[in-house]
Amino acid sequence: MAPVDVEVETVIHRPRSIVAAYAADPDNATAWYVNIKGVRWKTPRPAALGSQFEFSAAFMGRTLTYTYEVVEFVADQRFVMRTTEGPFPMETTYEWFDVDQHSTRMKLRNRGEPSGFSSIAAPMMALAMKRANTKDVKRLKAILEQEQLT
Repeated sequence: MAPVDVEVETVIHRPRSIVAAYAADPDNATAWYVNIKGVRWKTPRPAALGSQFEFSAAFMGRTLTYTYEVVEFVADQRFVMRTTEGPFPMETTYEWFDVDQHSTRMKLRNRGEPSGFSSIAAPMMALAMKRANTKDVKRLKAILEQEQLT
């Protein structure tokens, strides 16, 4: 089995607390993730350790529904969620670092171990994920920097 491990990052010209609060809120995922089409909470809001929510996504021509569970949450520093079910076990990590008091470097990492047919397509999946994640952080940057102007 070939693991998939994709990491992208961007600098967003907003304070870390604002970037982290927005990015770590699953309700905002449909605004900045290219492939996420819906979110449904399985536990009460807001996101905390143990929270679960279901994402519906379109990826590589397929519609996927999977449940994430928050497994690590350090406010304004690190947010880690892991799928608890679905065709492709995945862990997603967000990390935020100060560039200066007005700018934040955000890292987005997805890694997992595809099984069955998905394992054959792992290299292609990694490439598609890298492309999508690059678009995602660009959208996040645009949304948060636009809010700064208004």
